[in-house]
Parts: sequence; C-alpha cells; structure tokens
Amino acid sequence: MTGTLMESSMVQRRELLLGIITLAATVPARAQRSEPEVRLTLGTATPGGSFPAFGRALIAAVREVDPGVMIEPRITKGSTENLTLLKAGKLDLALVQGEYAYEALSSGRADGTGLSVVAPIDASPGMFVVPTSSPIQNVQDLRGRAVALGTRGSGFTIMGRTVLQGSGIDPDHEITPILLDDAGEGATQVLDGRAAALWGASLGWPGFKTLADAPGGARFFGPAPEAIPKILALRVSMRRLTVPAGSFRGQDAHIETVGSWSFILARPGLDAAGVTRLVHAIDRGRETLARLYPQGRESDPRNLISNVPATWLHPATAAYLREIGADPK
Repeated sequence: MTGTLMESSMVQRRELLLGIITLAATVPARAQRSEPEVRLTLGTATPGGSFPAFGRALIAAVREVDPGVMIEPRITKGSTENLTLLKAGKLDLALVQGEYAYEALSSGRADGTGLSVVAPIDASPGMFVVPTSSPIQNVQDLRGRAVALGTRGSGFTIMGRTVLQGSGIDPDHEITPILLDDAGEGATQVLDGRAAALWGASLGWPGFKTLADAPGGARFFGPAPEAIPKILALRVSMRRLTVPAGSFRGQDAHIETVGSWSFILARPGLDAAGVTRLVHAIDRGRETLARLYPQGRESDPRNLISNVPATWLHPATAAYLREIGADPK
C-alpha cells in the first residue's frame, strides 16, 4: 500500500471513530443504559379538583424527561380513599392532602414499613370565594348561609371546617354545609345560587378559576388575621400562607390565609428503584410541571425538608436528597 493510500485509510478510520463517538454523545444516557420500564399506578381524586389537574401535569412532565416511567392515573374519591387503597396495596402512589397525610404518617408503624412520602405536590392556600355581587365580605358573614365545603373524601373539606372552627363558627350548625360528590359541582352551585360561597384550596384549583372567570367575577377571602393563630393551633399540618396578588382574575391584593402541603405518598414496600427514577424525573421536569400546573415549581423534592420529618420519607427520596446535597434531618 502506498503512503498516500495508507494516509487516506487512516483518515477514514479517524473520521469513522469520531462519528461513532459523536453519535454516542448525542444518544441520551438513559437510552444507552436501556433501563427497564417502570409502571406505577397513581390515585388522584374526583374530576374537577386540583388533584386530577396535578396528576395530568405530573404524568406529562415525567414522560418528557423519562419516557420509561409510565404512570397510570386512577380516579378516586380523594385523600381518604387514596389512603385506604395505598394501605391495601391497590395503588402504588396517591395524592394526599396535608391534613390526612399528617394523620396517616404520624400513626404509621415505627418499623418504617408503612406509608411514606415520595415528593411534595404544593402548598395549598385555602380561601372562600363568592360572586363579586354577593353581600358576603368575610368569614363571619357566612353565618346562616349555605357553603360548599368540598367532597366527602377531601382533606380540603377538613381544612375548611378547621378554618370555620378557628374563626368561631360551628360548621355543622351555624352554616349549612354542602358536601359534594364531585369537586367540580361547587362552582356550579355558587353560580346557580344553591350555595352562597365555596371553600377551596390551591392556586391550581379549577373551582377558583371557574368563578373568577365567570361573568361579573368573584371575590376571594381568607380568615381574619386574629383568627389565624387559633386555626394553626388546631392542626399541626396547617401553615400560614399568602396568595399573591393577581393569582386570579380580578384579585388585585394579596390574601393572608392558611393552608397545608399535599404530598405524593407511596404504598408500603414500593420498590426503591422505581421511586428513584420517579423522583429524579420530577426534579428534572419541574419547568414542564410549572407550565402545566400553576404551582408546579413547588413540587421540588427539596421542599420536603422543612415540611415533613425525615423518618416519613421513602428511602429512595431520602437518598436522592442526600445525593443533591439537601440532606434531610
């Protein structure tokens, strides 16, 4: 072989090698590792509430960054049924509101084999909402009125009752409480006059948006400032929260209120490998979550550190937090 031919052959081999290296660099690391599919079932809640909306956003965000993590949503009656199904092993994951989550996790087995927290959902500020034309201006004006408090299985309903109690109102006798079969019915009942006010929580709650965007608009309010410490004293899960101005159409000022964090919980014994993949995907997919769900950025796993004891975390979640330098205490 002449020198020219040898040089040409060497150049071709170098180009081929560089092409292979370049191609390998462009293939996603997860695809190179050929990780197996992870299939998980997720309990949400009745249609028309914030949990189904979050569930849809979560599935889309996770699929975008790790298509191998496949989440199947299941419609349920809400937090209470979700806890029952988790404990029975009939769901892998479920969305559970703060009041119910704290109660279930506080009473969990001491050997660490009970329910566990995989990730946060968001901090859900609670508010009452009425049509702008309503004479109701504050919580005290709710006396003697019909108030849609939420569905029977929702932790938001428990939160609303706590707000009324802390405000000095008996939710069973001083208002007419309306318990819903479907979370989406609450806004409809306010619009057609069956309910004078609607209680809800979370900036992503569809009922709030429905009333804010209705003709004539809506007015939102939380408990009186002097009632907030009394409300917080009633439940350890409750937090002082602020709804920023402009969160809803026509809401020009921020609203001081109370609320609690909601969480993604795992059934006892859920495989650590699947949870690890899921938590990585949630963290990497927060921008997509934020685009699809108003409070999506709050699903940052780091938010667990200040809101739940480390002993409540799924071992894979705790390991991920240590890995990213957010060591749970």
